[in-house]
Amino acid sequence: MIGKLNHVGVATPSIEQSVALYRDVLGATKIGEKFAMPEQGVWVCFVDLPNSQIELIEPHGDASPLKSFLEKNPAGGQHHICFEVEDIEAARDDMQAKGATVLNGGKPRIGAHGTPVIFVHPKNMGGVLVELMETPKKAH
Repeated sequence: MIGKLNHVGVATPSIEQSVALYRDVLGATKIGEKFAMPEQGVWVCFVDLPNSQIELIEPHGDASPLKSFLEKNPAGGQHHICFEVEDIEAARDDMQAKGATVLNGGKPRIGAHGTPVIFVHPKNMGGVLVELMETPKKAH
């Protein structure tokens, strides 16, 4: 069921500062433009790696779900990991059948890659917020 690791989500109070870290300290050379996802309350920027991506996420608006995360972790940090799945609805149904709590009432929404995603509660995933995303139809 589980596919490849698509990205690691990193919450940050400043995407610009995080981009500088990945570029200047770690040597990342492929960094996308920052864009808004107001419906999810985040700004997003992808750092492309040879085998995956880092998704930098910053709060967008006062209702951002990242606000409480950053209150607990002011410097930011790992927020979630994202795995690809063939069929998001089948993955959701499988998670729920196994007793896992799928956030947002189990309703898939469109993620930053333009494909349906769900999030599985950390209490069911060994303390890690897990995003499952339907495999993009074309390579990213």
